[in-house]
Amino acid sequence: MTDIKRNLSLIVQENLELVDKLDPEQLSQLTAYIKTVHRIFIYGAGRTGLALKAAAMRLMHLGYTVYVVGETTTPAISIGDLLLVASGSGTTASIVGAAEKARKASATVVALTTAASSPLAALSSAMVVVPAAQKQDHGETVSKQYAGSLFEQSVWLLMDAVFHSLWKEAGTAAEELWKRHANLE
Repeated sequence: MTDIKRNLSLIVQENLELVDKLDPEQLSQLTAYIKTVHRIFIYGAGRTGLALKAAAMRLMHLGYTVYVVGETTTPAISIGDLLLVASGSGTTASIVGAAEKARKASATVVALTTAASSPLAALSSAMVVVPAAQKQDHGETVSKQYAGSLFEQSVWLLMDAVFHSLWKEAGTAAEELWKRHANLE
């Protein structure tokens, strides 16, 4: 149990240190795009994709029209829509490909990434650079955690913070959000 508590402290500490390095202007741009688009499309791979699916749920609770790329009921993206993507490396082929298609459809692309000079960043109207280790960074200089764990965790936490900020700004009662919560569970 001592190892688990020590590792939990490490994870929390690394995330706290990461928060201090986030660019407030980039965070403002992210929320501004979310508030002004017609529909939001979410896409990430692996654990990062799971974190973004959680964000999709929370944005839906706020009343946004949100789709997860790859689901059978996801419509075509078009002008006025936002593709919110995350890729630590900014080179994940499927995500870069989706960003290219979204741009061709005149949609806005906003990326969460560790790599400000990546192909994904070049396709984005705005990005949040998350100062976390990439999957192949095994040197423990940025994070002592395995692979892209810090990036994946920070995407989840960052998007929960975005949700919380949007919710408080809207002033909507929790009971109103609850009406959109799944009831077929």
